[in-house]
Amino acid sequence: MNEIVIIVFLAIVYIIKKTIIIVPEQSVFIKERLGVLNGVLKSGFYFMIPFVDQIRYRQNLKEQTIDIDPQVCITKDNVSVEVDGVLYLKVIDGEKASYGIDNFMLATTQLAQTTLRSEIGKLIFDNLLSERDEINGRVVSNIDRATDPWGIKVTRYEIRNITPPKQILIEMENQMKSERERRAEITISQGEKESRVNHSVGERQESINISEGEKIRLVNEADGRAQEITLISNATAKGLQLISEAISKKGGKEAVSLQITQEYLDALGQILKTSKTTVVPETLANIGGVFEGLSKITTKIPQVGE
Repeated sequence: MNEIVIIVFLAIVYIIKKTIIIVPEQSVFIKERLGVLNGVLKSGFYFMIPFVDQIRYRQNLKEQTIDIDPQVCITKDNVSVEVDGVLYLKVIDGEKASYGIDNFMLATTQLAQTTLRSEIGKLIFDNLLSERDEINGRVVSNIDRATDPWGIKVTRYEIRNITPPKQILIEMENQMKSERERRAEITISQGEKESRVNHSVGERQESINISEGEKIRLVNEADGRAQEITLISNATAKGLQLISEAISKKGGKEAVSLQITQEYLDALGQILKTSKTTVVPETLANIGGVFEGLSKITTKIPQVGE
């Protein structure tokens, strides 16, 4: 008896489970009635006829990711590279995704691989890395058009890794090393150039400063000499004026003659003292006349004091 009760209870639970369907958010269920499409159930609560209605497909409307396995692609210049990536897609039409193709995930993955090989084959290896974004855009555009009948929307594709052959990697490393060395040499040469320019500018400025200082020194010396000449000429003129005034006075001429005679005799004495050879001026031959003249001047000197 207890076994019959348990069986009836399980049958009731099974019937209830087949009668009541709850569709979660961001999902659609494809309902068939006796094997024929009967409706697309969006999120919500539904009743079904047991053993007549059934849920054939359950589609997730959230954005999904597909890992594209690494594959070998050949560039336009016959370089083999290994490329993998990630594909992002979402179901926008549950009915097409259920009946348009048997397995849209697998089909989209294979389509992404073939499209990527085709796009890489259009480029040379040197442009492969620099045009990664362009490749991603073209892959998305081509896959999206192909998957439209399946109710699939491809949102984006990202190349994850591009691995060239080992020999190509070695050549790239050598090229990068050469480029770094070239840039270092350019930097060093530019530094040396700037150093030479700065040094020459400094020497030029130093020469200008020295010449300016020399110019100022010469100008100052010239001004000093001019002032000296002016002072000497003024003093000489003043002295001549005083001599002229003294001569014009009484006894002035005799005093001047006496002074000249005295200086003459002093100079002559100095010559006779220092010179081994004595040259006596012709005018001294009449030495008596000289002293006579001097005595006349001497006798007139007291008159100057009168």
